[in-house]
Amino acid sequence: MPLAAPMVAAENQTEAAILSRRSIRGFLPTPIPRATVEHLLDVAARAPSGTNMQPWRVLALAGAPLASFTSGLVTAARSGETDGPESAYYPAPLFEPYVSRRRKIGWDLYGLLGIGIGRGERDKARAHVEHSLRFFGAPVGLLLLAERRLAIGSWLDLGMFLQTLAVAARARGLDTCPMAVFAEHPRAIRRLLGVAEQDQIICGMAIGYEDAASPANALRTDRVPAASFSEFRGF
Repeated sequence: MPLAAPMVAAENQTEAAILSRRSIRGFLPTPIPRATVEHLLDVAARAPSGTNMQPWRVLALAGAPLASFTSGLVTAARSGETDGPESAYYPAPLFEPYVSRRRKIGWDLYGLLGIGIGRGERDKARAHVEHSLRFFGAPVGLLLLAERRLAIGSWLDLGMFLQTLAVAARARGLDTCPMAVFAEHPRAIRRLLGVAEQDQIICGMAIGYEDAASPANALRTDRVPAASFSEFRGF
């Protein structure tokens, strides 16, 4: 059973939203109005960016367009149309301590889902991947895009945009899951949604209300305390 992360006491509403944010992998079908999603994106657009470049672009999907897209993407994945991300997310090979952290969350999640390493388990793992390509059942799926000519500074900006969006959603009682899996299917996504070649698919994000009955949502990840990764001087 995964260990719960050490508790940090929230001292205000902003911290409460940050500390209660988790990556949710099972959502209720409850619709989210466009006005709510657009408001959250307007809030997220206040994230800092180098020289105010605001490099983010978002495709927001719901209803029939979302269902059509995710069904098409699952079909493409089953047919082997998986060309991999256009930019590497992880170094190869991955090294410590990062490889151990990645393995732990993988085994913790698979344990909750009842996925082992025995015969027939690949079908369960494949079902989980296909569930992720459907935004884990969320009523809203976002795809984050950026012009491929941009450099690493803009990627930092995109990260701050995503975090701001996730915290803003949590403050309204919504849950999210940032999802790198969509970057692994750029060709299919371009075909299904008409994304221009100049725009790189960075990641996706699911938005909705948590399905408390979903086994995956019992996952609680650890966090290394500040004293372990910080060096304090002059204090």
